[in-house]
Amino acid sequence: MELKYKRIILKLSGEALAGKGKMGIDDALLLGAAKQIKEIANLGIEVAVVPGGGNFWRGRTAPEMDRCDADYMGMLATVMNAIAVKDALRRVGVDAQAFSAIGKTRACEEFDLKEVRKALSNGKVVVLGGGVGDPFFTTDTGIVLRALEIEADAVLMGKSIDYVYDSDPEKNPDAKPYKRLSHDEVLQKKLGVIDATAAALARDNHLTLQLFGLSDPENVIRAAKGEEVGTIIE
Repeated sequence: MELKYKRIILKLSGEALAGKGKMGIDDALLLGAAKQIKEIANLGIEVAVVPGGGNFWRGRTAPEMDRCDADYMGMLATVMNAIAVKDALRRVGVDAQAFSAIGKTRACEEFDLKEVRKALSNGKVVVLGGGVGDPFFTTDTGIVLRALEIEADAVLMGKSIDYVYDSDPEKNPDAKPYKRLSHDEVLQKKLGVIDATAAALARDNHLTLQLFGLSDPENVIRAAKGEEVGTIIE
């Protein structure tokens, strides 16, 4: 089988990792995602994973807090998830390595682009926590930046929703899904599925983004194979 992508970067939202509990980590769901990533790696596709942190912390829930402090707490939340994803991957038999953009810990290596590329080339799945390591940047911007740095073919974004919609489907039962969008449409329509900085960076570097729901466990594999699942932004 000829693969569309040789190297991908996969975003796992914190909310998706939490499942119905909304907070913390649903271990069964986490292991399910790890098994899907294993199947992708077994196809010969190089995989990097960037977890969000919304299942532990979102800075906007504390508007009176210093923005930098709130953002650093969010970065730490993504590092916690990176450790959990690395552990889950190892439990299902995948050689995985976690890196943090906000310094080395006993559970994570400090982010080093050369070492990340080396790990990918050696067949490891890498998990990248800590965003970009600086405040005022979201994990969306972080994943697009990392995708460009590691020369990924596409960004796959596993979310708690199955498509990009023209309005919030939780508030509007008549919200309409999009199957394809341009980066400019995301920006012009202010769809909010990714932040404007990430959308502009992806647009300017011709990077394909694909968003899909994690409720169907096969979606991760289908997207990695290049199938048109969820919403494709290019």
